[in-house]
Order: sequence, then structure tokens, then C-alpha cells
Amino acid sequence: MAAADAYVYHPRDGHGLAHDPFNSIVGPRPIGWISSVDAEGRRNLAPYSFFNAFNYTPPIVGFASTGWKDTIANVQATGVFCWNLATRELAEAMNMTSAPAAPGQDEFALAGLTPVDSSLIAAPRVLESPVNFECRVTQSFQLTTAAGEAVETWMTFGEVVAVHIDRRLIRPDRIYDAPAGQPILRWGGRGDYVAVDPAAMFEIFRPTKADIPPAD
Repeated sequence: MAAADAYVYHPRDGHGLAHDPFNSIVGPRPIGWISSVDAEGRRNLAPYSFFNAFNYTPPIVGFASTGWKDTIANVQATGVFCWNLATRELAEAMNMTSAPAAPGQDEFALAGLTPVDSSLIAAPRVLESPVNFECRVTQSFQLTTAAGEAVETWMTFGEVVAVHIDRRLIRPDRIYDAPAGQPILRWGGRGDYVAVDPAAMFEIFRPTKADIPPAD
């Protein structure tokens, strides 16, 4: 691409487009459907589009909340949260949990979902979700700019201490069947999502040392 063909903007000055392209460029992204409880045990459930996995051993996941919300208050107070896989079947319920409910209002009830006890932590799991991660908070902090100024976004990382997988998603060869879970992902815009299509999947294996040509 020639330099003259590139659309260039500096985020601090605005993007100049109809919609900010950042969320669409960095996507699709897994949905951080996070369940938590406050110090009094009141439930909360909310989706976060800035979510991903960050470490294998121990497994660590993280999500960012734009603005101080009940979820952040809960995880900092209790030190735990649960991640629940958002699927195509649960898309409408997941979306309902993003509603601006009053503090203390139970989003499980609002969305018609069933809370079920976790095995190691106080935060409940979404029974209807086929995969759940029970997490203990490792870090939770406010983001800053390159200049060190505070941003109204809080980042939380959690170590996955227990994993629940619906047995129908374990293939006979004992491999997790990711497409069968029909996960959905966030893809920018006001309401853009995408479902995983098995036909769109392909494999590329990481090269080994034997694949590297000798240096000149």
C-alpha cells in the first residue's frame, strides 16, 4: 500500500469517520461475560468487549471496564469473578445483561438466566452457558495514558482456578470442540457481533527450527 493510499489520523484529534474504526479493526474480540457478587452477596452479570486470555500456566484472563461499574467494585471487594462463554443461543440474554440496571439489581433475573454455585469461589456461574471459568483476581488497576494521566478504564486480570465444560463439547478424541459451542464475538459498531462458522476455520502450524532457512 502506497503512503498516499493510507487514511491516517491521530486519535487525540479524532478519527474523522462516521464511527470510530478502532473497535472494528481490533476484532472480532471474545466477550468477557463476567459474573460477580458484592460484599453482601448480591449478584451481578455484565458483558465486556475488551476481554482475552493472557497466559497459559497458570491460565490468566483479563477484561477492561470503561468506567467504574458494579463489576469492578465487586471484583475488588471480593477478589473473584467468573467468566461465562457467550453463545449464539444466549446472545439476546447476554445483550440484556448490558442494560443500565440499578446498582444491586440482579441481571441474572433480568435476563432470565440461572445462577449456579461455583466450586471454589463465591461468584456464581451462568448455568445456561456451556463453559465457565472460575477466577481469582491477580491484578485490578486503573489504566493511564503514555503521559501517565489516569484513564476512566479499569483493567482486571484473574487466574482461572476451575473450568466447567459441557460434556457435549468434548469430542470422542477428548479434544474441546470450539465451534460446537457456537461462541459469538464482538466486532465494533453499535451492535455488531459475529458467530464462529466452522467452514471459515483453517489450520496453520507454527514453524519449527527445521523450517527456518539457513542465514546467508
